Amino acid sequence: MVKNYIENANFEDTGFSYTLSLISGKHKMVILYCLMEFEVVRFNELKRYLKNVTDKTLSSNLKELESDCLIIRKEYPQIPPKVEYSLSDRGKSLMVVLDQLCVWGENNRKHY
Repeated sequence: MVKNYIENANFEDTGFSYTLSLISGKHKMVILYCLMEFEVVRFNELKRYLKNVTDKTLSSNLKELESDCLIIRKEYPQIPPKVEYSLSDRGKSLMVVLDQLCVWGENNRKHY
């Protein structure tokens, strides 16, 4: 009987799958975590925080997070250009979930 349920199930239709699609990849969760911790961050600050990330990869991740309405990109019309990133309200609502990942990690990394 259980087998019948799994045959009809579609992981891609789950909320879990949708959430993973928004934060999947090596850097997206770290970018979101950084914005949660420091609130408003510039591109070069993010690059230093992530350490080994290329400009192209960081830029691509930021564009995806912005298109998914998780972060806000604010550009200032000045020379040299100034761009700041922060969490949107939708991004802030996701931080509750990511914060629980941090709590779990802190509670469990000491044991193994």
